[in-house]
Amino acid sequence: MAKKNDTAFFENKLLDFVTSTDPMLEMLQWVMDKFMEIEVAHKTGAEKGIHAQSRTGYRCGYRIRRFDTRLGTVYLSVPKIRQGGYIPFFVTEKKRSEQALLQVVQECWLNGVSTRKIEHIAKKLGIESLSASEVSQINSSLDQMVDEFRKRRLEAEYPVIWVDALYEKIRDNHRIVGKAVMVIKAVNLEGQQEILAVEPMENESEETYSALFRRLRERGLEKVWLCVSDAHKGLQAAIRKTMPGTTWQRCKVHFMRNILAYVAQKDKEKVGARLKLIWKAPDEKSARALKDDFCEEYEKSFPKAVECLEEGFEDSIQFYAFEELDSRKISSTNTLERLNREIRRRSSVVGIFPSTNAYIRLITCYLLEYSEDWQTERCYINATSIKVQKEILFNAA
Repeated sequence: MAKKNDTAFFENKLLDFVTSTDPMLEMLQWVMDKFMEIEVAHKTGAEKGIHAQSRTGYRCGYRIRRFDTRLGTVYLSVPKIRQGGYIPFFVTEKKRSEQALLQVVQECWLNGVSTRKIEHIAKKLGIESLSASEVSQINSSLDQMVDEFRKRRLEAEYPVIWVDALYEKIRDNHRIVGKAVMVIKAVNLEGQQEILAVEPMENESEETYSALFRRLRERGLEKVWLCVSDAHKGLQAAIRKTMPGTTWQRCKVHFMRNILAYVAQKDKEKVGARLKLIWKAPDEKSARALKDDFCEEYEKSFPKAVECLEEGFEDSIQFYAFEELDSRKISSTNTLERLNREIRRRSSVVGIFPSTNAYIRLITCYLLEYSEDWQTERCYINATSIKVQKEILFNAA
């Protein structure tokens, strides 16, 4: 009986398709809608509208996304998920990042990289063959999109920014050089994540960092409460110079690595476990007490490690001044480093980039995709906590 009903259903659907203006496109859209419903049900642990103990996530409406196919253009109603984001599996094959990767291949060709190397890269991307005419067709609309994202107007105030660099091998005047691209991630007053900057830097000096922050100011940035980064004197000096009123938090993870560099290998695990307790303390007073205990215990056995801890300790506990915000998220650059690792994993297929522009284009496209996902996810930092913290910081002042 069930099979008969199923057959009748599909017969009726086929009749609907046949009588539509574009039967094949209508059929394709229907199939994609069904695929999305199945995929989202699997991702959330339950079908739409069903109350189930197996549910692990919740929907929060739809977003319209244009999708170009060989049969024509369709406009998908893509379900949004509160946590984790969602992009249909059949859309990921046509992401902007894939176009950017193709452009990298094209630039390799135009810059004289060997055909064998190009074919090797192309095969990894699922491109079976490339003609000279295909290689010469550079997608200018993608460059425009990247440029607009990197130069867009910013909000005036951000509670927290995280600063970290990506390093990649890039061809420059027939030489292969290592270049840094600075990525700045932020959380806005609504608690949502944003990418503020993707900027190439010739070196990490006070001058280059100052120029970077001045460009952010030109795009509308006025105030940052907390900047989280690794210890770099040029960065610290640039913040003092161009971002007055901003507190600098030294990444506790990098700081622990710096300290453990002075500890014998056989003792690193034990000493590392003791160090972690300092920054897991519930408040600044407790952290100071744990630091003093650590220094007293290891002063004779590892004097350099204790000296390093004493020297950088104050900068590593600035997050305690923002007690309403999640200390796990604002005490280190882990959030940005995870993002950068994912970018490196995805861009590793290229090997050596043909130009700085090719690298900037590719990673910006990746970051654009992450930014779109963040818009549909839950707040990274609770918006109410941010509001309360703002009142504490500035009303008290």
